[in-house]
Amino acid sequence: MTSHYFENALVKLHYYKFGNGPQSMLCFHGYGMHGKQFLLLEPALGRKYTFFGLDLFFHKETKLTDQSLEAVKARITKKQFAALIEEFCANENIDRFSVIGYSMGTHYATVVVEELGSRVNEYIVAAPSSIYPGKLIEFFSKTKIGNKILEKLVLSEKALINMLNLCKWLGLIDDVGRNILYKEIDTPELRFNLYASFIYLRLFETDEAQLIKTLTEYNIRSIFIFGKRDKMYPPSISKAFFAKFKQAEIVILDEHHELINKNFVSALSGLLL
Repeated sequence: MTSHYFENALVKLHYYKFGNGPQSMLCFHGYGMHGKQFLLLEPALGRKYTFFGLDLFFHKETKLTDQSLEAVKARITKKQFAALIEEFCANENIDRFSVIGYSMGTHYATVVVEELGSRVNEYIVAAPSSIYPGKLIEFFSKTKIGNKILEKLVLSEKALINMLNLCKWLGLIDDVGRNILYKEIDTPELRFNLYASFIYLRLFETDEAQLIKTLTEYNIRSIFIFGKRDKMYPPSISKAFFAKFKQAEIVILDEHHELINKNFVSALSGLLL
């Protein structure tokens, strides 16, 4: 595995490169993770793919050129992100590629497919919040009052902890989800990153009709992976979507939300090799 940076006017993007296969795969990690999240795929799939594990916005070594509160509130559009990916691919001499995303990262992967579908071979999403983010995330990210409440919350560690405990009590998240988020609010910087991750990607809402049209038109192989015990993004969120999109390959693992593990590798490599 090697570590790299790619810079343009928007961002200094940090990423990892691993595997040495002839096919390229862009990897979009989950919240609070980093570009190495999919490294465990290398032993099984590294001869087929070269993986590019990106540190996403407000995570680890990736930094926006302007990371002020005002810039975050200005947000990024799908077309701006697609342009970034096109520049990145040109820099790495990538023509066609596959995408894989987990949880928050499925929004990034989905935008790439919607905007650059003619270049995509495979679309792989695990715990796909892009299908249905949930009422809580929609409230905080898409409404003005939700934006303002979240902005106030990030100034107070105690308030965020109380909110997480309330969400767990209401059944909106489980112990696993609560613990993942709890680890990400320990410092003012982490709390700002939490706020920014919610707000900055508001315009990344999935255009379901466009996604299905693109997947179908370009015959993109589509694999959706769920954790049977995942209370955040269980298989049930996909019922309406799969009623419209029949060519999906659906995998349900006996896992909680944290499903990027050996079972995940085994199931995915069984499909891709």
